[in-house]
Amino acid sequence: MMIRLVSAALVAGFLAAVVATGLQLALTSPLIIAAERYESGEATAPAAQWMPRGVSPASLIVPVHSGHDHGGKDHGGKTDGVEGGEVAPAWQPGPGLPRMVFTALATLVGGVGYALLLGAALIACGREPSPETGLRFAIAGFLAVALAPALGLPPELPGMEAAPLAERQFWWIMTAAATAMGLYLIAIRRSSIAIAGGLVLLVAPHLAGAPETSHTASALPPGYAAQFAARSLGIAFVFWAVIGLAFGWAWNSVGRKSPTTSHA
Repeated sequence: MMIRLVSAALVAGFLAAVVATGLQLALTSPLIIAAERYESGEATAPAAQWMPRGVSPASLIVPVHSGHDHGGKDHGGKTDGVEGGEVAPAWQPGPGLPRMVFTALATLVGGVGYALLLGAALIACGREPSPETGLRFAIAGFLAVALAPALGLPPELPGMEAAPLAERQFWWIMTAAATAMGLYLIAIRRSSIAIAGGLVLLVAPHLAGAPETSHTASALPPGYAAQFAARSLGIAFVFWAVIGLAFGWAWNSVGRKSPTTSHA
């Protein structure tokens, strides 16, 4: 069982990483690179000049989590503690091929990890893994891990303000866990009390509120963040859908080969 689970997760994670990495390089990476130019001052945004007084571009956009910490005090690749009060840049992959490779590796690790969680959830809920059940559980994973946290704490492009990293991480974990449990109570348990409890869990993190960010002026054009938001959520949905379909297919493929291997 364990070998079958790990094998299916490796296949699903690899296929999902290939698809998601291609979409990231084509759709979101150009936006991140462009935003970094605005953050470093290499480019300026004329749109920031006509914003009404008291309203900043950051207050009108909906950033989406890119898997990187780009905002506020946490961004900039610098750290305190260097003698003389200076800051030392943190290591990061170089532009071009190194960044593409590390993006692909990070996506692969995440894909395998999420596939393992999806397979464990299927088994724990007593569902036989198949492409159909895998897709249903994958959609639930997308809602819990991507969409629900993005409603209150959408991730940001470089140059955008963000709440402290520890607060964002805590709220993200709390929201993902509460959403996953709420969906389980509503879709699996299905009793009246379970459904009521599930609805409470779904809305509780948003009623508590995500960490607030300071709305300071940003040179980043609002359209960049809007495109990044839509594309990131779209990629996340495709990523989870491929995980679910591929896991169910790989699980059945490994299962068909097992009897032949055992008799050999």
